Amino acid sequence: MQLAAIREARAAKVHEARSLLAGDKLSPEQQAAFDKLKGEITSLEADEARAQFLEDAERRSAGPLDKARNELHGAVSLVEAIACQVEGRAAAGAVAEYSREIEQRTGKKGVFVPLSAFEARAQTTTSAAGIVPEDFRPDLFVGPLRNSLVMRRLGARVLTGLRGDVVIPRQKTSHVAQWIAEGESLTESGMTFDQLTLKPRHVGALTELSRQLIQQASPQIEQLVRDDMSAVLAEAFDLAMINGDGVKEPLGLLNTPGVQTANLATLSWDTVQAMMLKLGVKNVSPTAWLTSPGAAMKLATTLKSSTAGAGYLLENGTLAGLPVAVTNQVPGKGTSPVKGQIVLGDFTEMFVGVWDSVQILVNPYAETAYKRGGVMVRALMTADVAVRRPEAFVVASDVAL
Repeated sequence: MQLAAIREARAAKVHEARSLLAGDKLSPEQQAAFDKLKGEITSLEADEARAQFLEDAERRSAGPLDKARNELHGAVSLVEAIACQVEGRAAAGAVAEYSREIEQRTGKKGVFVPLSAFEARAQTTTSAAGIVPEDFRPDLFVGPLRNSLVMRRLGARVLTGLRGDVVIPRQKTSHVAQWIAEGESLTESGMTFDQLTLKPRHVGALTELSRQLIQQASPQIEQLVRDDMSAVLAEAFDLAMINGDGVKEPLGLLNTPGVQTANLATLSWDTVQAMMLKLGVKNVSPTAWLTSPGAAMKLATTLKSSTAGAGYLLENGTLAGLPVAVTNQVPGKGTSPVKGQIVLGDFTEMFVGVWDSVQILVNPYAETAYKRGGVMVRALMTADVAVRRPEAFVVASDVAL
């Protein structure tokens, strides 16, 4: 029995026993009933003590368990997950423990690393010779330039640890209040609902590592391998969040039905304010702008007005008081000429679902890598994106560049 049910039963027995003592003297039958109730109350008190002990123990253990799980995730080595497959041996340590946990939870077999510990694309010893010798300077490592990753920074909500499809109920319309005259009837109204669904979609990176790099590099190679492959996957996912086609990729913001549109063919303070008004009439408070470098340059070189001393539309990284995120991930629109695109919206209305284990698979026999003494490494992560309220965004796709 649950603790609350035990206490309720005990209280009922106490009340029953007290009612027997209401008279001046107990009859033999009442005495027998009282003795029986006394034994039942004593038994329930023992049950209550045991249930309370277990409840307290569960409460005390919740913190340490989470801490232990976080410590396990932090101890997982991506390089070990790769090296054990290159060397044809079983995974060891934290990698083995985490992979067993995933197998028990999902039934999938393989070598896994948690998303929090994951990040990888690699270098061969030819292109990364500076990280094999003893005089290793990770602080001077120059990584590849990446398109700016902006969507999570703009406030998209991230749901982690998902299993299977995720269905989120969404209210479309609400009740309507009405003023009526004396004797007039109210018109019936009601709420309508639909649903938002996040489905597992897969994004992967395939890259090459040299055997010498895996076997001889200093421990700092772990962070370099993580950082680079992480950037590859994150960049692909960020692009899908913005412009995904909804077929293999998640359906991106720019392709989501119901997103509002605006006209910025003539850039001016008035057209910018008109774009903001579209969200205002929908009771949406925008959090940021999103655009490409070309469109950002046009904003930064367009005056608010012809009045002497007037500022530019984009100044100090803000437009109309809101931050502007700039990335090459925002594509141009059309051809001959290509037009720039600008997005305004409440980016907390975007949901990112992450099924949070990344599977690492090593193929030491891939033909091209094998000839060079390298191995191919494949990393797969599973995630999806959905826009909860499309009307919380407005897009202008006609900015002259």
